Amino acid sequence: MILSMKPPYDITAQIIKRISSVSEKMGQVNATFLVKQSPQLRKQNRIKTIHSSLQIEGNTLTEAQITAIIENKRVLAPQKDILEVLNTLKVYDKIKTFKPHSEKSFLNAHQILMENLVENNGEYRKSGAGIVQGSKVAHVAPPPKNLPFLMKDLFDYIKNDKEITFVKACVFHYEMEFIHPFIDGNGRMGRLWQTIILMNEYPVFEYLPIETIISKTQDQYYKALNDSDKLGKSNPFIEYMLTVLDNALADLLHYNNRTLSDNDRLDYFLSITKIEFKRNDYMNVFKDISSATASRDLAKGLALNLFSKTGEKNKTVYLMTNQN
Repeated sequence: MILSMKPPYDITAQIIKRISSVSEKMGQVNATFLVKQSPQLRKQNRIKTIHSSLQIEGNTLTEAQITAIIENKRVLAPQKDILEVLNTLKVYDKIKTFKPHSEKSFLNAHQILMENLVENNGEYRKSGAGIVQGSKVAHVAPPPKNLPFLMKDLFDYIKNDKEITFVKACVFHYEMEFIHPFIDGNGRMGRLWQTIILMNEYPVFEYLPIETIISKTQDQYYKALNDSDKLGKSNPFIEYMLTVLDNALADLLHYNNRTLSDNDRLDYFLSITKIEFKRNDYMNVFKDISSATASRDLAKGLALNLFSKTGEKNKTVYLMTNQN
């Protein structure tokens, strides 16, 4: 019997400090009703995520062009760049169906992401690979024959290790980049799967534009990868990525650094509620508002046709007509 190997890293003082900061901000996100963001913010962040992830890989399309593609408008751009966007949109449309612990799910995501962009999409490479920076070979990836058991060990770690999710997601991202299992699309898959691991426990990460922060700090991103390679442990990369997660949560909280409006409350409530509800259900979510404010909010929701109602006074039941 061959035992799985745990990826090498240490929980340093800096990592503990960053975990503490990320955890504190997650508490604030939960307390300010941002676990599920408004539809408008979700759409904006999804576009930013796709744009930034592809920009890192050399795609030339702007956020405006990606928005146009989403809206089925014609865009004049290289066909490869358009195809990359269309494939990435397909992946993000299915993101909740991917299982973070499943190697099969991982390969399926790559198949969709790289469809008509590379041969053998959805399969591990069968030839050698390396990463060239400038005129130098910065990294030589493990040989193809080692890929099956290296990736199996990595998924065993994600599934079975008791490490906290924030660290696991960073470790997977680094180790996948180190293994470099695909002919192309490794960077996109590393960042995508990190998000999938995080959102499995913390749904807010589905829409956080982590890729945007990575895109703005690409030099640090690649330095953290190189430093981890030289050290033989992923400590530098974990520290870098935890900082990215911390900054993404800080940006979200900054966006919400205001009193919630009636529209904010309605957006949030409708994103978490069932098909029918009562006023008390609404007030149990927003415990600091008065019954009069709750009634005004619900009256506005009725006027906007977000839901309908049956019954009167304390027997009123609201029925959703427009679920996001």
